[in-house]
Amino acid sequence: MNKSDIVAIFRSQLSAQYERAISGLKGATEAATGDDTRAEGKYDTRGLEASYLAAGQAEQADELAEALAAFDAFEFPDFDFDDPVAPGALVETDRDGESLWFLLTPSGGGMTCATEEGVAVTTLGPSAPLRQKLLGATAGDILGEISVLEVM
Repeated sequence: MNKSDIVAIFRSQLSAQYERAISGLKGATEAATGDDTRAEGKYDTRGLEASYLAAGQAEQADELAEALAAFDAFEFPDFDFDDPVAPGALVETDRDGESLWFLLTPSGGGMTCATEEGVAVTTLGPSAPLRQKLLGATAGDILGEISVLEVM
């Protein structure tokens, strides 16, 4: 499994999410400022609702821009088999006989991609509880219901 290919897939996914957020922001801003949402009476709140939507879209776009910048600036180091899990590690785990793969990223947690081999890899961002469990573990460690098999 090639970690740099996996990192590239996640960068692409994060970039696509950002582009969608920017597109949504443009639409929400146009809706908030357009003639269609101009109040027709004192109880007409379409413009106000559209402005709330635009504000939410702007916040989401800002968060994704920060996540993308953090992801782009981060160097994903290579790990030896017996190195402890740290940020940037690609970790294979076992849970009840099922192999699960995780990439500890500086941002963008919760994304999943499939490798060319058909293996699903999920990102664990800084606030993920599982990431906190994995940090410092080495291959062979058992962490509750999860065993660490490999660190890359």
